[in-house]
Amino acid sequence: MRGAKPASVLLLAIILSGCQLLPSGNRASDSRTPPPIPRGTTQTGTFTPSVTGQQCFAQLSATGANYSPLPNANDAPGCTRIDTVSLGGLQGDASRFAIANLGPVTCATASTFAGWARFGVDRAARVHLGSKLARIETMGSYACRNVAGSNKRSAHARAEAIDVSAFILEDGRRIAVKGDWNGGTPGERAFLRVVRDSACKRFGTVLSPEYDAAHADHLHLEVGDSSFCR
Repeated sequence: MRGAKPASVLLLAIILSGCQLLPSGNRASDSRTPPPIPRGTTQTGTFTPSVTGQQCFAQLSATGANYSPLPNANDAPGCTRIDTVSLGGLQGDASRFAIANLGPVTCATASTFAGWARFGVDRAARVHLGSKLARIETMGSYACRNVAGSNKRSAHARAEAIDVSAFILEDGRRIAVKGDWNGGTPGERAFLRVVRDSACKRFGTVLSPEYDAAHADHLHLEVGDSSFCR
């Protein structure tokens, strides 16, 4: 009959119209390939700071710190990195100083550390040693481990602790916890005790060589609600 469409044409029209039933932007082949991970996320977590984290980032920025927010992660039971940052440098009264060997730390830990470094370390270096601070050397921060000799997770497992080993001054001197705590000059010994005591006013737990032999080479600085200084 004139004007009728061949069966093959009608069949093709039905197939093409059926393609419109697929969700927009998807194709059959997409089901075989997982969607790409958006920027700011990782396989182990997403960069979704909490409200408290956002407020802390603003406070940390106000200190003049050089940092980058890191993705959240839950690496193992009790081992988390939530609202953490990579801390590159800090601002003193008159100059900037670097941080060596530091891993991820929570924003709250970084903010507390920034205040201590400026007001408790840099100023103490100028008063007791006559030189500005140039760099703080650490033995790291985040580590998924327990407190030595126990089944309790360390604050390091939550990126809430930093182990500080030495301080480099602008005049080139290196003041190390190991060796200088008891063997340094009177000024160096006084400096190390002042920075320890200053840390005790800001951090919840501070452990020094006076605590035990395991801390003979560093200061353990840990945020939290406790109040233990030795």
